[in-house]
Amino acid sequence: MSGPQCCSNPPTLNPNAGAGHVEQLGGLSTYVSGSPNSKLAILLISDVYGYEAPNLRKLADKAAAAGFYVVVPDFFNGDPYVPDDANRPIQVWLKDHGADKGFEEAKPVIEAVKSKGVSAVGAAGFCWGAKVVVELAKAEFIQAAVLCHPSFVTLDDIKGVKAPIAVLGAEHDHLSPPTLLKQFEEALAAKPEVDGFVKIFPKVAHGWTVRYSVEDVAAVKSAEEAHQNLLEWFAKYVK
Repeated sequence: MSGPQCCSNPPTLNPNAGAGHVEQLGGLSTYVSGSPNSKLAILLISDVYGYEAPNLRKLADKAAAAGFYVVVPDFFNGDPYVPDDANRPIQVWLKDHGADKGFEEAKPVIEAVKSKGVSAVGAAGFCWGAKVVVELAKAEFIQAAVLCHPSFVTLDDIKGVKAPIAVLGAEHDHLSPPTLLKQFEEALAAKPEVDGFVKIFPKVAHGWTVRYSVEDVAAVKSAEEAHQNLLEWFAKYVK
């Protein structure tokens, strides 16, 4: 299910990227940005390249500037996917880092955030992280969800969601093609009790919201539009 597209455009990881800092939260090393006094928190769950990706941390800082306390945990415990490691192709790596494990590890992170006085938590997942977020939304651990170019998310997952959910997808995506996203949209339309939003971005490919080149003006513009949609969704439902 994970093809080359899943891993294209790998970021150059930087443990010092971002305006925030790294601390232990719920048992995981976590990049934290924004005021710890905020009552509203956003959990960002990375793609297979992990929490040291500069563009992901930049987005965390952007959400923090909008008033959220933002946490980006290292769900891979220092072991992000390395595309150059021929001994550990993506299918092998995924055996050690299943989304089910991510879901279990997210729960103490959310508890730790709430222990700081946070009253509402939204979560956004990118590629791999989207599956974790959809599980959190099904189990009502979060108040709102955003899935960016999801991997492994099924129609049944969407049908089981209990929190307002926005799905931001790409026109060119083998993992979540527009045909599947249309099915997501229909399933959400049939659930009036859960607000849903599905948007397919033209001329972009899987991973575009966090794995864009900062030199590519068009790519940055598309990514920033998705970031704006994400922030608007959380402003509406995480309050």
